[in-house]
Amino acid sequence: MITVEVVLESDDAVGFTAWPIAEPSNDRFLSLSGQMSPAEVGSAMAVIFSYNGLSVEPVTDLTGAQLEQHLAEAGALIAPGGLRFRDSITNAQVVPGCCFGLENWRDWLEVMRGQELWLGHSPAHRLEHSGQFIRLTQDGWDDCPSLTVEIDVNELPGLLASAQQQLRGFLKLAQQWSADVVPQMTVSLVAALDEHLKINEALSI
Repeated sequence: MITVEVVLESDDAVGFTAWPIAEPSNDRFLSLSGQMSPAEVGSAMAVIFSYNGLSVEPVTDLTGAQLEQHLAEAGALIAPGGLRFRDSITNAQVVPGCCFGLENWRDWLEVMRGQELWLGHSPAHRLEHSGQFIRLTQDGWDDCPSLTVEIDVNELPGLLASAQQQLRGFLKLAQQWSADVVPQMTVSLVAALDEHLKINEALSI
């Protein structure tokens, strides 16, 4: 059985002190969903703020206007991560590579239509269409061997719907978190996450 998780690379949260965050996982990935603890949401927001170069000191001075100005200048809010696919039978998993952004998770819709997809590097990926299957292979790194996950193209719509549901759960928790930590920018922050990570937009499946 193939499952999917929405994940963020958590490296950018290392050493972050502006608000409470969770201990990093051994695999450096943080799963986003509606089941996260407040500290895990804090970690996700630390990654997003740090990766986008958003100032966090002092937290009490953060405003929605500052975020909106940043977006006007940068044009986007981005996040390192993507979709992690697991095969529960073989225990193989394929994770997003370096420089692939969570904001591109909907690119998987094009894979359903027979297109190729760049999934980052270090470790590199190979994506092959083989009949009704998508064969996703990730090069080995450190002590990890090369791994392959095969996805039935007919299952991909359900997997992407699951990913969207996880993102919606995260967005709801992000709204609760921001109301407690940065209430003065809650509306702008939640709107930016929704728009730039393409969370609530309908899936064209």
